[in-house]
Amino acid sequence: MKDNVSEKKGQGMTRRDFAKASAAAGAGIALSTPRAFGIMQERSRKRYAIVGVGSRSRMYQQAVHETFAQYAELVAVCDTNAGRLKLAQQIARRSGRPEPAAYDARDFDKMIADTKPDTVIVTTVDGFHHQYIVRAMELGCDAMTEKPMTTNVEKCRQIIEAQKRTGKKCTVTFNYRYSPPRTQVKDLLMAGTIGEVLSVDFHWMLNTIHGADYFRRWHSSKEMSGGLMIHKASHHWDLVNWWLSDIPVAVQANGKREFYTPQMARRLGLQSHHERCHTCPEKDKCGFLMDLAASPQLKELYLDNEQYDGYYRDKCVFRPEIDIEDTMNVLVTYAGGPTLCYSLNAFNSWEGYTVVFNGTKGRLEHKMEEQVYVFGDAAVPGAIKPEGTYIRIYPLRDPAYEVDVWTGEGGHGGGDRVMLNDLFNPEREPDKYLRAADHRAGAYSMLVGAAANQCFITGGTVKISDLIPGIPAPEYPPMPGEADPVPMPKKIQPRRG
Repeated sequence: MKDNVSEKKGQGMTRRDFAKASAAAGAGIALSTPRAFGIMQERSRKRYAIVGVGSRSRMYQQAVHETFAQYAELVAVCDTNAGRLKLAQQIARRSGRPEPAAYDARDFDKMIADTKPDTVIVTTVDGFHHQYIVRAMELGCDAMTEKPMTTNVEKCRQIIEAQKRTGKKCTVTFNYRYSPPRTQVKDLLMAGTIGEVLSVDFHWMLNTIHGADYFRRWHSSKEMSGGLMIHKASHHWDLVNWWLSDIPVAVQANGKREFYTPQMARRLGLQSHHERCHTCPEKDKCGFLMDLAASPQLKELYLDNEQYDGYYRDKCVFRPEIDIEDTMNVLVTYAGGPTLCYSLNAFNSWEGYTVVFNGTKGRLEHKMEEQVYVFGDAAVPGAIKPEGTYIRIYPLRDPAYEVDVWTGEGGHGGGDRVMLNDLFNPEREPDKYLRAADHRAGAYSMLVGAAANQCFITGGTVKISDLIPGIPAPEYPPMPGEADPVPMPKKIQPRRG
């Protein structure tokens, strides 16, 4: 086929036509140069804004600035604390990236109008997630939020309605799905290793270092965090929902606070509770001391920035105004038939969990023990102790065996790294486990915790559909079902006496 220029020449091309054609050709040559390619790449990067630049935001800042810089750019940050906004800009400079524009939380709408992000990453205090998720979608952006998606039923309803109204995407970052051993459990269940799952026993232990940390900061207020049934256990509800590829329908629960109390402070030999560790007159003899000044990371992020908003990161864990539970037991029934028996305790001698799946073909037992850490310091959050982690299969009437546990590196047993690739890498491979979670998964996870909180008050059973009816089921991989054939167990021959 002849090109347009040749055709026009043959028809008597004018000087103006030739000039236009030459300009277009020149533009094509220019766009092939390295500088022009850089401009095109810059324009093709997805634009992100982060609202809430505390400790959890660091993971996303590093991902955008460094790991996925070819695909992403951070154009703005937003917070109530001017000192942490400056620190977020410093982090960009340290990574060799342009400073993001900084905005006070009151100027969120202006930030969106000025910087035009494609996606807003929400890493604020949990109780404010809904405000920024809803507003981001209303202003034309997708939203990406830390778990829990929100903290109570009404806020969850606002998010569900906003997503339906705007059609924008709301991603909930459940990194526990991506931890290699937890993905391996899903793989074994999907493969039908123990057949159809009929019941689950799941027990999570928080120790007196990381576990205590929830009682010294904003998490100790149920209004801000939803309590551990939502802030912490939303991970666990989502794991079970995803492991089973099922949705919860009813909840029964009991909860109390018995360890992190003023009475326990006296039983431990202290005179009383106090306001905070930094000024505590008994800090030299308290094993629950958090010394912000001794950690460069915590000092930089919190102690040095108290002047801006008066937020104390190191409040006493024995304060009387704490209103979240430290001891919780929950029973959840699922639409497909399985039952979950769950517990969470925040004062144990080790951190991690045991989970057991009882199926039509056998039993799967999984234990994971985690390293000691305090979120925001230099430790790797959720790092796994290999010697305390296993997966065992108990087939019906056959010998039990262990499988080699999948491993990974980095935060949460390697889950953070895998999740960030799923979030920010447009060239990622398809995921057969469907680990990416949206508002539907965020809602079903959060609503189990909300139902449990309601049970603590009433002592009754709460149906999920009574809280918010009509939420569609999330997209989950297919699992063995009740129609699948089950092999007959081996006959057991009677012993001859």
